[in-house]
Amino acid sequence: MNLRRIFIAINLPEDTKHTLLSYQEKWQEMPARWTTPENLHVTLAFLGSTSDKELEEVYRIAKETAARSKQFSLTFEKIIYGPQQETPRMIWAVGDKTPELLALQNNLEKTLSNSPILHYQPEKREFNLHITLARLREWEFQRIEPEERSEVNENISVSFPVRSIEAMESKLKRSGAEYAILQSFPLL
Repeated sequence: MNLRRIFIAINLPEDTKHTLLSYQEKWQEMPARWTTPENLHVTLAFLGSTSDKELEEVYRIAKETAARSKQFSLTFEKIIYGPQQETPRMIWAVGDKTPELLALQNNLEKTLSNSPILHYQPEKREFNLHITLARLREWEFQRIEPEERSEVNENISVSFPVRSIEAMESKLKRSGAEYAILQSFPLL
């Protein structure tokens, strides 16, 4: 059985990816693996190992959920270490969760969880709107004295329209994960 690592996400417009890339340059000296522009996205639901049969069900659910959801905009307001309240493992762009985003994400999770074909388990923690800009090399980062670590707490203003959601595949490579859009589903 061929299994693929699948997730549903919001892909970013090219201009937004390049804007976020310019912020990455500020912290290039950090011990981190920087996310390439083509991999920048907002994850709505991570399904993990998925068979071809299950993938067809994921496509059906994503298409139906998108068709019931209106287009909206997202705004990212800050770059911080993430996850919050934990030892930093990443650098994130974060923003406010709009009612439209929460409805879309919630509907997607409910429908995925209720599918008799899928074995989807929603995240136990609350949905956290973020874009991963970098993954810290933890062992190197931990060796830096806390007072010598770069401050990562910058106000930004990056907005973009959300016109679709995507079923994406994550391929793990030595150089890091590579993401590919498998199918795109337009919002209303």
